[in-house]
Amino acid sequence: MHSIEVSLKGKWVAVPAVTVDGNLLAITGKRIRIAAVKDEEWLETELVDPERCISELKQEGYPIADVFTFMQKPPVAHPKYRYPLERVSVAVAQFRDFKTWWGKLPQETRKNVRRAEKRDVIIQVTPFGEELIRGIAEVQNETPVRQGRRYPHYGKTLEEVRRDHYGFVDRSDFITAHWHNEFVGFLKLVYRGQLASVLQLNAKMSHYDKRPSNALLAKAVQLCDAKRISFLTYGKFNYGNKAGCSLTEFKTRNGFQEVLVPRYYVPLTGLGAFYTKLGLYRGLLGILPGRVITAGLKARSAWYSLKTS
Repeated sequence: MHSIEVSLKGKWVAVPAVTVDGNLLAITGKRIRIAAVKDEEWLETELVDPERCISELKQEGYPIADVFTFMQKPPVAHPKYRYPLERVSVAVAQFRDFKTWWGKLPQETRKNVRRAEKRDVIIQVTPFGEELIRGIAEVQNETPVRQGRRYPHYGKTLEEVRRDHYGFVDRSDFITAHWHNEFVGFLKLVYRGQLASVLQLNAKMSHYDKRPSNALLAKAVQLCDAKRISFLTYGKFNYGNKAGCSLTEFKTRNGFQEVLVPRYYVPLTGLGAFYTKLGLYRGLLGILPGRVITAGLKARSAWYSLKTS
C-alpha cells in the first residue's frame, strides 16, 4: 500500500492506495473506508477483473477497506456481476450525428445556441496553456457562490487551476467561449474510446444572457460527431431525492436523458456489510425525503446570500 493525492470537494488530499493489475484503487473515508478506482468516470476502459481487486483488498485476512465500489462504463445498463449494486443516474446524450441531435432539441435550446452567435460569442478549441489557465481562473473566481452553495473552486491560484485541469490532457479538448476578447466560459471534454464525457462546464454568470453554455455544449457534440462518437455523458442526471434541479432541466433541454448504470458496493468487513445494507452510500440526498432536502437547500441558499451580501 502507498499514498496518492486525489481531489475531494475541490481540494487535493493524500489518501492510501493500492495498485492491482494496473488499476489504482484509492481508499477514502475515516469511519467507513471506501476503496474505489481512481478517476473511474474519466477512464477509457472499465474494471475488467473486480474479483482480483476484492482478493487483494482482503489480503492476509486484514482488509484495508470496508467497502469496494466500482461502476460499469456507460451506456451499458445491464448488470454484468452479481455483487450488491445501486443504479446510478447518469446523463447521457445519444446521437447518430450532430444533425440528428440538433433536430431533436427543443426550439428554445436551438434559439439559445443561435443567440450566443448573434451576440458575438466566439466558440473555439483552445490548447492547454497559460491563456487557457488564466481564462478558467477568471471564470471560477467570478463569484464565491454558485447554485446556492459555496463554490469550491473560487479563489484558486493559477497553479492550482493548472493542477486541477491537467488530468487527461492527452485525450481532452478544452472548448472556450469568448466575447469581445473576454474569456466567458469553458467546457472540458474527455474522450473515452466510443464515449466522451463532460468533465466540467462553466460560464460567467454576468454573461448568462448570451447563453455561452448552450453554445459550448453544441460544439462538444460537433467534436464528437467528427470523431464518430455517439455517446456523450454529463455527470449525474438526477441527484437523489432533490427535486426541481435547474442543472437537470438544462441537461434535458440539451438532449440528455437518464441512464441507470450499475455501481457495485462489495462489503469487505462487517462494518462494510452494515453500511451497504442500509444504503448509506446514497448520502443525504438519497436518504432524506424530497421536501426536507428542498427546505434545506433554500435555507443554505439564503445563508450564503446573506453571508456574501
